[in-house]
Amino acid sequence: MTESRLYFRQLLAGLDVAEHDPVAQQMVNFIYLIGDRETGEAVIVDPAYDPAGIIGVAEADGMKVVGALGTHYHADHVGGSLGGMAEIVGIAELLNEVQVPIHVQADEIPWITRTTTVTEADLVGHASGDTVMVGEIPITLIHTPGHTPGSQCFLVDGKLVAGDTLFLDGCGRTDLPGSDPEQMYYSLTQRLAEVPDDAVLFPGHLYSEKPSASMAETRSRNVVFRPQSLDQWLMMFGR
Repeated sequence: MTESRLYFRQLLAGLDVAEHDPVAQQMVNFIYLIGDRETGEAVIVDPAYDPAGIIGVAEADGMKVVGALGTHYHADHVGGSLGGMAEIVGIAELLNEVQVPIHVQADEIPWITRTTTVTEADLVGHASGDTVMVGEIPITLIHTPGHTPGSQCFLVDGKLVAGDTLFLDGCGRTDLPGSDPEQMYYSLTQRLAEVPDDAVLFPGHLYSEKPSASMAETRSRNVVFRPQSLDQWLMMFGR
């Protein structure tokens, strides 16, 4: 696969889309467009805050949105109520714009149907290791529970789109409904072990100065990789 065929854009909510939304500006979520330039097809990863605007970005690039992928059920990624503080538009509103499949990890389906207005029929459930094709571009799904039961990351052409599983500094919280500190440890140290050091990490939020970094740099610098055992990890990060 050549880089020129892969279409890949990292959008910052509150700046590149939803530019006048104060919640988006506060939450600094990343949204991703992944596609095949030759077929003109693209999918959206975590289409929250401004689905119409995200579609507009893709269309301005000559791409047609044919699907969406959710990293996990939280409202700042797929829409819904943000802890009663705000209502965020997301996959439900995306489906009002375009009728496309919404790909999620199977364990996340009941959480998404409880926290958004979409139904199970709107969602395509997946297992770890499944591949979603966009044109001729394969996106490999990696189930990484811990932040939520059905959190998942996406590996495409040496790029890891990690949602809230892994940031350049730190990892997703494990003290929220559905979180599991022990599962997060295994996701970081075992389930993501298949991701090579030369892959580039693209996180779900701009929580660092840089928007991306190699997995080698992340594994070297990120404190979540310092503990040498589950017990050590739980002492440092278990909540």
